Amino acid sequence: MKKFILFFAFLITVVSFGQQKRDLKLNKETNLIDVVYYHDNGEVSQTGSYTTDGKLQGKWLSFNAEGKKTISGNYDNGKKVGKWFYYTNETIKEVDYNANVIAGLKETDAKGGNDF
Repeated sequence: MKKFILFFAFLITVVSFGQQKRDLKLNKETNLIDVVYYHDNGEVSQTGSYTTDGKLQGKWLSFNAEGKKTISGNYDNGKKVGKWFYYTNETIKEVDYNANVIAGLKETDAKGGNDF
């Protein structure tokens, strides 16, 4: 418990001095720290969760400064896993990760869904 309190205090200190605005909240049901990062214009930049020892965990989403989704994917204990999607105006790149290693890649036309 003492480690958790020290880690949480450290995390709040880091957040206080960070350049990018963010909101943190301990989710008592999952025992994860939910975080929302913001662009300078106030739009959400990223959403996701950390374990209490600072590793990325679960679903993460990234957005551009206009609020459009650019990335969606999952972490397991700090490693990218499963299907990740990278969105542009022209394409959607689907990348399969296995323990942080790319296992497959597929690119489709964002408008028509055609494989390249």
